[in-house]
Amino acid sequence: MLFFYILSYVYLCLSFTGTTAPALLNSTSNQLLLHFQSDISVVAAGFHLEYKTVGLTTCPEPMIPANGIKAGDRYMVNEVVAFTCEPGYTLQGHSHISCMPGTVRRWNYPPPLCIARCGGILSEMSGVILSPGFPGNYPGNLDCTWQITLPTGYGAHIQFQNFSSEDNHDFLEVRAGPQHSSALIGQFTGSQIPPPLLSTTHLTIIHFYSDHSENRPGFKLTYQAYQLQNCQDLFPFPNGDIINSDYSAGQSVTFQCYPGYVLIGHPVLTCLHGTNRKWNHPFPRCEAPCGYNVTAENGTIYSPQYPTEYPNSQDCSWIITVPHGHGVYINFTLLQTEPVTDYIAVWDGPDTSSPQLGVFSGNTALESAYSTSPKVLIRFHSDFSTGGFFILNFHGTDTHSHTHLHTAYTFTCSISTPIYYGFCLNISTCHLRLQIPN
Repeated sequence: MLFFYILSYVYLCLSFTGTTAPALLNSTSNQLLLHFQSDISVVAAGFHLEYKTVGLTTCPEPMIPANGIKAGDRYMVNEVVAFTCEPGYTLQGHSHISCMPGTVRRWNYPPPLCIARCGGILSEMSGVILSPGFPGNYPGNLDCTWQITLPTGYGAHIQFQNFSSEDNHDFLEVRAGPQHSSALIGQFTGSQIPPPLLSTTHLTIIHFYSDHSENRPGFKLTYQAYQLQNCQDLFPFPNGDIINSDYSAGQSVTFQCYPGYVLIGHPVLTCLHGTNRKWNHPFPRCEAPCGYNVTAENGTIYSPQYPTEYPNSQDCSWIITVPHGHGVYINFTLLQTEPVTDYIAVWDGPDTSSPQLGVFSGNTALESAYSTSPKVLIRFHSDFSTGGFFILNFHGTDTHSHTHLHTAYTFTCSISTPIYYGFCLNISTCHLRLQIPN
């Protein structure tokens, strides 16, 4: 509509005074403001005006881009038209255009274009990927990479709707992972539509490359996120801890044992990608072993297979090494063995030629010994009957501060008493002589 006024509020700003009638005025908007002002002096006859409405000229109908969608069917001044693209295409230009005022109606921006890009990153849970130029032929010498990035724990279900490339020259590759060297799911060329694919990782690479010769319509594919299953639960894990509780595809967990236990198996397990989730190695376990060498300032040694009873007929050796210049202090917090026949022997050094520090057997806790050497040999023997338990702790100690506690043990046995590693196997016939250093 057109209003005939003296002053346009927005688009037309004119002022008139005196006795000459203004010429015909045409408004280019559907709103007009008339403002009259007089001072305190001379008065006059004033003015008389008439107005009528007339149809305004509209902007021309904007062109809808190929593979695009237009929203808005009013093309008057200040009206806005919005554009979006069909799935798989990217809008190039302005998504909104506005009809400008003026004697010649025009849009403030040209209509945009919808193009199929050569590569990109897609993070939506579903989407469409098109070869450049689709549904027309793709150009030559393409090297396009699309990366589908989904939340951890999701894979991509890929389905092809169209596929046509120069056979054995132009290829499409799909890989499970973020790199061009990631595991290949499929490589396709020619005119046969590929089968549906499952990427079992949250990152999927799609790579398309063409040579300089014959071009074809290319491809159109869709993807849809689907939730991946987790690997088998690892709990409980006796005698140790599991670091990281995420059991989804591609995640790794680390196992560590409590002091005194040794990890049997792989310390790190990774949940493999695939429709059937499984760990890349068997579950490890933490065991109290029958002997090992340990180098530490302090630690714990458990009887074999603790917390269950140790087996029969065991002969186990441990060598403890603490820092140089220190001795080893050993104390038992649990000692419950078959008396005499099952025992723990300790030497002040790494072998049986070293001075003997003691033999421990029976059901007595809080037994202890000191060494003058930073290495201590411990041997455990059990016979063919009756199990039991023991726990001993050790730590390095300054040899000078414990000189008064060092003792030399000399064992003598009756002729009829068997001897094992220098110790009598029958305590009633075994005599202990202590030598206290001066």
